Amino acid sequence: MTDKELYGLAKAAMKNSYSPYSNCKVGAALLCKNGKAFTGTNIENAAFGPTICAERVAIFKAVSEGEKEFSKIAVVGGKGGIINGIFAPCGVCRQVLREFCKDDFEILLGETADSYKTVTLKDLLPLSFSPENVK
Repeated sequence: MTDKELYGLAKAAMKNSYSPYSNCKVGAALLCKNGKAFTGTNIENAAFGPTICAERVAIFKAVSEGEKEFSKIAVVGGKGGIINGIFAPCGVCRQVLREFCKDDFEILLGETADSYKTVTLKDLLPLSFSPENVK
């Protein structure tokens, strides 16, 4: 799957966002090393604490289906579903990514409907706490 196709899956996932409180729609598409892709979208809750981000939905869907090896993720978002700037993964999502991914894991961050910036997990989470730290 190309980066452009993965980015397209993330954009499509935004449509399923349940975000009545923030009106920020976020979509993610996670590519497994075996070529399978899993999408996710943000799901808000009136109590806010139970809210879950698109990235974690995609990761948890993949893990629940037996996948644990990932090659990259695309993340896109915007107020009212309009992509106008980067919606980077939150700190919790960065930590969950680090559970399964190495520092060189690629993250495609949507800038506009047609463009994205590629960074690594290490760029977003330097000096991370990882499974290696507890071995």
